[in-house]
Amino acid sequence: MNNERPYLSIVIPVFRAEKILPVLCERLTASLRTLNVEYEIVLIDDRSPDKSWEVMQRMTVLYPTITAVRLSRNFGQHYALTAGLDFVSGEWTVTMDCDLQDQPEEIPKLLAMAEQGNDVVLARRMDRKDRWTKRWSSRFFYQVYFLLSGLRMDPTVGCFRIMRRTVVEGYRNMGEGSRHFGGLIHWLGFRTAYVDVAHAARYEGLSSYKFHALLRLAINGIVAFSNRPLYFSVALSLIMFLFSVGFGVCVLISYLVHHTVAVPGWMSLSILTMFIGSLILLNVGILGIYIGRIYNETKRRPLYVVDQIVATAPAPLPRRDLTKTSHR
Repeated sequence: MNNERPYLSIVIPVFRAEKILPVLCERLTASLRTLNVEYEIVLIDDRSPDKSWEVMQRMTVLYPTITAVRLSRNFGQHYALTAGLDFVSGEWTVTMDCDLQDQPEEIPKLLAMAEQGNDVVLARRMDRKDRWTKRWSSRFFYQVYFLLSGLRMDPTVGCFRIMRRTVVEGYRNMGEGSRHFGGLIHWLGFRTAYVDVAHAARYEGLSSYKFHALLRLAINGIVAFSNRPLYFSVALSLIMFLFSVGFGVCVLISYLVHHTVAVPGWMSLSILTMFIGSLILLNVGILGIYIGRIYNETKRRPLYVVDQIVATAPAPLPRRDLTKTSHR
């Protein structure tokens, strides 16, 4: 590559892909060459436990357009994407998975739609080649995500997309610790279009997203965009408060009208417990709204830490100042 800014950048987080990487790099470079533009490829090793890093280093020798970046530990896919976006310099940037379910041959289609005046083009997987359990769990996740965050996300869209440089720069300026890549891009609000793409079965192995990882992703995504769960806690405490008051009124009316009392002392104790408990939950919920915000914003940890950078051509430098603008 020359010293000019590339027209197209590709960012791919890598995890458990040692057998996939040679095929991925071959297909990716073959597809990008058809575009006849300057391009760069940034592979981010999210501290994969297999031999992915060794394979990535070999790929930098075979393909001079590839830069391999290794993180100091496993930070997670969305943090690895953040790291990759900090390294790229292209006018357009494509993000995609490493498992070849996002097919490199679809990149020209994304770029063509982007050049029609769109800032973000999302790849819509209309015929997903995943197990039905994963497809339905994805739909359920996005419904709950919308309920708790207020952001409507398309369950057919993953991280496969293309973005204008201004979008990438906007994303870099977002330094909050709770990262949900798709949600943050959606929040930026740039002009967005969709393209239907072919979706393939995973080339080799199984998805690294287990239940606990999906749960953590869901929690991070919801916390990153909304205080709704805390407000739900406040609403629940108010409901309990009203129920306890109503129950107490019913007991009082029953006593005054029918002169009936259940177990002596039990009703008054239950009502008092529910009343005090609801008030405690109400105050804890309100305090939690403020304390949660303060806690997340004061830790100021880096979003990721780079261990090694390997490239045949001069390696790009990250654009993010980790000591000043980003924290986790």
